[in-house]
Amino acid sequence: MADEPLVLGIETSCDETGVGIVRGNTLLADAVASSVDEHARFGGVVPEVASRAHLEAMVPTIERALKNAGVSARDLDGIAVTAGPGLAGALLVGVSAAKAYAYALGKPLYGVNHLASHICVDQLEHGPLPEPTMALLVSGGHSSLLLSTDITSDVRPMGATIDDAAGEAFDKIARVLNLGFPGGPVIDRYAKEGDPSAIAFPRGLTGPRDPAYDFSFSGLKTSVARWIEAKRAAGEEVPVRDVSASFQEAVVDVLTRKAVRACKDQGVDHLMIGGGVAANSRLRALAQERCEAAGIRLRVPRPKLCTDNGAMVAALGAEMVSRNRAASDWDLSADSSLPVTDPHVPGRSHEHGHDHDHGPGHAHDHVHEVSKENLYS
Repeated sequence: MADEPLVLGIETSCDETGVGIVRGNTLLADAVASSVDEHARFGGVVPEVASRAHLEAMVPTIERALKNAGVSARDLDGIAVTAGPGLAGALLVGVSAAKAYAYALGKPLYGVNHLASHICVDQLEHGPLPEPTMALLVSGGHSSLLLSTDITSDVRPMGATIDDAAGEAFDKIARVLNLGFPGGPVIDRYAKEGDPSAIAFPRGLTGPRDPAYDFSFSGLKTSVARWIEAKRAAGEEVPVRDVSASFQEAVVDVLTRKAVRACKDQGVDHLMIGGGVAANSRLRALAQERCEAAGIRLRVPRPKLCTDNGAMVAALGAEMVSRNRAASDWDLSADSSLPVTDPHVPGRSHEHGHDHDHGPGHAHDHVHEVSKENLYS
């Protein structure tokens, strides 16, 4: 095996069929097929629609990634796939495809965690992650503060949303404003022309007795919706730009304030922000401002790597190979609620952390069942 492993990653946790190929920390291909347009008329992701879209897109997207990377499937050192968390049906499509390719190619299979992958993708942008790193992950399904001391084996939850995720709140407010789906990009665009201090929307869970690192956006969402309804009931025009800016400011204010506090409390001087909402321009700007004031180095991948993609899965898979972590068994299955404390799903013989004690060949024992001939054609 080369010093820098060549790994293909498959991501199907929601509505993006992502296939990425990396060599070590170098991104070679990042192919994505999105079904977002098929969900737009429903105002949110429909699991069955997403699953069927993954089935249709999987093989063409893998072939496109291999072509873009200029490599053959037989050259791969491993196949990584999101095993959870996410939509159960969508995850199963990706896991099944990864198992089929890994078996046919005689390559090790790595079931990895979606949230840990969002952290690891920053290595493709800024190099190896410092240990420890604090990570703020914000998306349509997650708002989490995580402390990573080893991205392959030790990721600790510090805080999470107790109701709506930040991205979910963006989608719901966009729907109330009749701005369409998904809501994040369009609200960001309107907010740039609005006044973030025009309306004093609430900041959830920021009282002295509230959980220091947890998030709540349900009350904010309700407050914004009622404010809009009151304007309409009075026959007044809703100032969409000011509402967008004020709502967005309330979200990013809380996110960045709690993230910086967690870094200070834990003595961590690096903050990484990932997930789809990390593409938000105001979140990036305010995080940079507050991190500089606190002496914290901010790491945020480029917007395309923040949303769900196969590159992030491949990045974590490559790290698993580099650190000789145990491969997954053939009976790997999807786990829609896979905890972030499990960055990957090792084979049963390695479940209790014994993989560190094995030599280079032992992490891939399950591959020995497969002929070393290339079965894929």
